[in-house]
Amino acid sequence: MDMRRLVGRNVRRIRLEKGLTQEKFAEQSGFTQQYVSGLERGLRNPTIVSLYEIALALGVNHVALITPDDEAREEEARRLEGKARGRSKSSAKRRESKARR
Repeated sequence: MDMRRLVGRNVRRIRLEKGLTQEKFAEQSGFTQQYVSGLERGLRNPTIVSLYEIALALGVNHVALITPDDEAREEEARRLEGKARGRSKSSAKRRESKARR
Protein backbone atom coordinates (compact mmCIF):
# COMPACT_ATOMS: atom_id res chain seq x y z
CA MET A 1 0.00 0.00 0.00
CA ASP A 2 1.43 3.33 -1.00
CA MET A 3 0.98 5.40 2.15
CA ARG A 4 1.63 8.69 0.37
CA ARG A 5 -1.27 8.04 -2.00
CA LEU A 6 -3.48 6.83 0.85
CA VAL A 7 -2.83 9.94 2.94
CA GLY A 8 -3.38 12.14 -0.10
CA ARG A 9 -6.71 10.50 -0.93
CA ASN A 10 -7.86 10.79 2.67
CA VAL A 11 -6.85 14.45 2.93
CA ARG A 12 -8.63 15.25 -0.32
CA ARG A 13 -11.77 13.32 0.64
CA ILE A 14 -12.01 14.96 4.07
CA ARG A 15 -11.21 18.41 2.68
CA LEU A 16 -14.00 18.08 0.12
CA GLU A 17 -16.42 16.75 2.75
CA LYS A 18 -15.70 19.94 4.73
CA GLY A 19 -16.38 22.02 1.60
CA LEU A 20 -12.87 23.47 1.49
CA THR A 21 -10.89 24.40 -1.58
CA GLN A 22 -7.17 23.67 -1.58
CA GLU A 23 -6.55 27.39 -1.23
CA LYS A 24 -8.87 27.78 1.76
CA PHE A 25 -7.45 24.68 3.41
CA ALA A 26 -3.92 25.96 2.80
CA GLU A 27 -4.81 29.22 4.56
CA GLN A 28 -6.31 27.39 7.53
CA SER A 29 -3.52 24.83 7.85
CA GLY A 30 -0.52 27.07 7.28
CA PHE A 31 0.75 24.91 4.42
CA THR A 32 1.07 26.27 0.90
CA GLN A 33 -1.46 25.41 -1.77
CA GLN A 34 1.37 23.76 -3.73
CA TYR A 35 2.17 21.53 -0.74
CA VAL A 36 -1.49 20.57 -0.32
CA SER A 37 -1.73 19.79 -4.04
CA GLY A 38 1.38 17.60 -3.95
CA LEU A 39 0.17 15.90 -0.79
CA GLU A 40 -3.21 15.07 -2.31
CA ARG A 41 -1.53 13.67 -5.42
CA GLY A 42 0.67 11.40 -3.29
CA LEU A 43 3.86 13.23 -4.20
CA ARG A 44 4.66 14.41 -0.67
CA ASN A 45 5.88 12.35 2.24
CA PRO A 46 4.53 14.25 5.26
CA THR A 47 6.19 14.00 8.65
CA ILE A 48 4.21 12.81 11.64
CA VAL A 49 4.10 16.43 12.85
CA SER A 50 2.67 17.54 9.48
CA LEU A 51 0.04 14.79 9.64
CA TYR A 52 -0.97 15.97 13.09
CA GLU A 53 -1.21 19.62 11.95
CA ILE A 54 -3.20 18.64 8.85
CA ALA A 55 -5.59 16.60 10.97
CA LEU A 56 -6.07 19.54 13.34
CA ALA A 57 -6.79 21.87 10.41
CA LEU A 58 -9.32 19.38 9.02
CA GLY A 59 -10.89 18.84 12.44
CA VAL A 60 -10.33 15.07 12.41
CA ASN A 61 -8.28 12.57 14.36
CA HIS A 62 -4.84 12.01 12.83
CA VAL A 63 -5.66 8.31 12.45
CA ALA A 64 -8.30 9.26 9.85
CA LEU A 65 -5.48 10.31 7.52
CA ILE A 66 -3.81 6.89 7.51
CA THR A 67 -6.86 4.64 7.70
CA PRO A 68 -7.21 2.58 4.50
CA ASP A 69 -10.30 3.24 2.42
CA ASP A 70 -11.99 0.72 0.13
CA GLU A 71 -9.78 1.69 -2.80
CA ALA A 72 -6.63 1.15 -0.73
CA ARG A 73 -7.87 -2.24 0.44
CA GLU A 74 -8.59 -3.29 -3.14
CA GLU A 75 -5.16 -2.08 -4.29
CA GLU A 76 -3.48 -4.04 -1.51
CA ALA A 77 -5.45 -7.18 -2.36
CA ARG A 78 -4.42 -6.88 -6.04
CA ARG A 79 -0.80 -6.29 -5.05
CA LEU A 80 -0.73 -9.34 -2.79
CA GLU A 81 -2.46 -11.44 -5.43
CA GLY A 82 0.13 -10.41 -8.02
CA LYS A 83 2.93 -11.11 -5.58
CA ALA A 84 1.54 -14.60 -4.89
CA ARG A 85 1.26 -15.27 -8.62
CA GLY A 86 4.85 -14.15 -9.10
CA ARG A 87 6.02 -16.49 -6.36
CA SER A 88 4.19 -19.47 -7.85
CA LYS A 89 5.71 -18.74 -11.29
CA SER A 90 9.18 -18.51 -9.73
CA SER A 91 8.64 -21.80 -7.91
CA ALA A 92 7.55 -23.50 -11.12
CA LYS A 93 10.64 -22.20 -12.94
CA ARG A 94 12.93 -23.46 -10.16
CA ARG A 95 11.30 -26.90 -10.25
CA GLU A 96 11.67 -26.95 -14.05
CA SER A 97 15.32 -25.99 -13.78
CA LYS A 98 16.01 -28.69 -11.18
CA ALA A 99 14.23 -31.30 -13.32
CA ARG A 100 16.53 -30.53 -16.28
CA ARG A 101 19.68 -31.14 -14.24
